[in-house]
Amino acid sequence: MAARGKLLRVYVDTSVVGGCLDEEFLNASIRLIERSRTGDVLLVISDTTLAELAGAPPQVRRVIEDLPKGCIEFIHQDEESVALAKEYVRLEVVPRRMLADAQHIAVATIANVDVLVSWNFKHIVNLDRIRGFNAVNLRLGYPMLEIRSPLEVWKDDNEGI
Repeated sequence: MAARGKLLRVYVDTSVVGGCLDEEFLNASIRLIERSRTGDVLLVISDTTLAELAGAPPQVRRVIEDLPKGCIEFIHQDEESVALAKEYVRLEVVPRRMLADAQHIAVATIANVDVLVSWNFKHIVNLDRIRGFNAVNLRLGYPMLEIRSPLEVWKDDNEGI
């Protein structure tokens, strides 16, 4: 996905972090997180993700806290990303009650990450929603955003990521 020699910047939402302790999503989530430890990817984490993790069990929070500083890029919402998230909601790409999901997409778009990964198939990794997010992005002059599940991000000769 990224140009050869360029570190892949992967925005990770809360579902991927929590997936490291969920039997269904454990293997792919951990492999993606471990790719950051080996320097294959740079995990991009937002203040939205950190706010959602604040209420998570300690072992979930430790997934991020235990990573070396060089493995993570922290990004923050700003006026531009807040306005973009509100536009996704206004145009009904996601319902108002899912504003945090819109915030993940908006901040990742503004930060121009290579891909956003999530296990949220209802409001994020969903073809209709992806088309909606990207239609808004293009209409407002932003780039399209790759949105994938962790299983789709990094394939090698072994199974999955």
